[in-house]
Amino acid sequence: MRFHSLSFVALAFICGTASFAQFPGQIELKIDSSNRTLSVSKEAQVTADPDTAILHIGFETDPSDAQSAYAEGTRLSNAIIAAVKQAGVQQSDIHSESQRLDRDYTVPKSHKFKLVQQWTVKTDPMHVAQILDAAVTAGASVSGDIEWTVKDPAALDAQALENAATRAKSDAEALAKGMGVRLGALVYVSRTSEPEIMPVRPRVMAMAKAQNDQPLSIEPGKVTRSATVYAVYAIE
Repeated sequence: MRFHSLSFVALAFICGTASFAQFPGQIELKIDSSNRTLSVSKEAQVTADPDTAILHIGFETDPSDAQSAYAEGTRLSNAIIAAVKQAGVQQSDIHSESQRLDRDYTVPKSHKFKLVQQWTVKTDPMHVAQILDAAVTAGASVSGDIEWTVKDPAALDAQALENAATRAKSDAEALAKGMGVRLGALVYVSRTSEPEIMPVRPRVMAMAKAQNDQPLSIEPGKVTRSATVYAVYAIE
């Protein structure tokens, strides 16, 4: 939690419309000594354990002629998806992310190609390691990126916003009391919010599985949502 600027400003209403510019993009409040205001800005964060994991799995074939690369890619593609489904993932939770036949540009004037394919797999956090292990065993040689999230991020946003609003009002009341004035009506309020996701990004190669019979030890990251409230109050 961070404290932002607390300030007194003068403000006037022209034709019943307030206009003041504290932050870029906000409406303008014209300044006049006939009225005083108090402005506060407060940020709050809410952190929760994830209930959903988005696992990225994929592969790329060794360079060969286009037909051979496509044939090998087809074999790997079907084997990986079959292994993921056997590990308990439903078809509706598997989505193609990208697939392409690429020329091998590591060798100048090469006429060899490689097939590259990537999927996202949605599962609960407790089964990520098991599914990743199954995919890598089946040939998913470029896999391991994980996004930790929740099924209802809007609820976290609302909680962060409520907390920020409560703290902004509390700061305004404390500041008004300390300055020997009384807090009046709310004149203007705005908010911003954004997700903060903590991913785990292990790069897993198929050859690593042969050296270790146990799945990776993966600990779910926290999901954090933050919100900032900027409020302007009249003071009496």
